[in-house]
Amino acid sequence: METPAHHHATPAQRALDVLAENAEDAEALDALAHSDVLVPVPDDATEQDTDDPTLVALPVLEQPGGHPVVPVFTSELEMAELLPSVSRYRLVPLGALAAQWPSDDLSLTIDGSCEHGLTLTSEGVRTLLARP
Repeated sequence: METPAHHHATPAQRALDVLAENAEDAEALDALAHSDVLVPVPDDATEQDTDDPTLVALPVLEQPGGHPVVPVFTSELEMAELLPSVSRYRLVPLGALAAQWPSDDLSLTIDGSCEHGLTLTSEGVRTLLARP
């Protein structure tokens, strides 16, 4: 049964809900990969970083234990809950971002403050979400 809040969920949020129940759901992974996500623009990003549509400056946060993670969000509301001070963001296709994901140990977290949030290792990002 769908809750009223579920009717307002984005396709990416619905995919995350499915993946919370079954992390290997191919249809949900595909829907997520074809969704746009909000990527916060780091405070130290230059105008060139923000004006060039082919470049995306990734905001990197440190998780407990020192593991670097890039937070992305499915909506402005989700972003404001975790990072209320963010004033700028870029809307980026998740599959395209994943296709160019760095090979180092950099994780991706989608809607990190939510119960449907998903965190993937760099290998998981490239394997599960990368689309040509």
